[in-house]
Amino acid sequence: MTPKQVALVQDSFAKVALTSEAAAVLFYDRLFDIAPQMKAMFPDDMIEQRRKLMAMLAGVVKGLGNLEQVLPVAGALAKRHVSYGAKAEHYRWSAPRCCGCSRRAWGMAGRRKWRMRGAPPMARCPAT
Repeated sequence: MTPKQVALVQDSFAKVALTSEAAAVLFYDRLFDIAPQMKAMFPDDMIEQRRKLMAMLAGVVKGLGNLEQVLPVAGALAKRHVSYGAKAEHYRWSAPRCCGCSRRAWGMAGRRKWRMRGAPPMARCPAT
């Protein structure tokens, strides 16, 4: 990613972070609509899971300028997800949901920026 792309992602995520609970709810609601079989992999009470999602995304976005630090953390997360039963095909559903929910979380203004950026970094993380 170029420094400009990193800045765009970080600026956009800062807007999402203002409504992190709502963004996480959008993400999981959409994910479970698209892939209802995945709901069994998560706890009934999603409050802590939503917090973990947004904290991990915040860490990844913050570290985009230093992928040498981010990729090992993302790889460790992927390994934990495998131990929870995640499979490669699950990421096919989750990565696009994240982008779509991010756009909805801050409205139409974010849509053009996301299209300009291309695929988000998480779509290329070691777990996929």
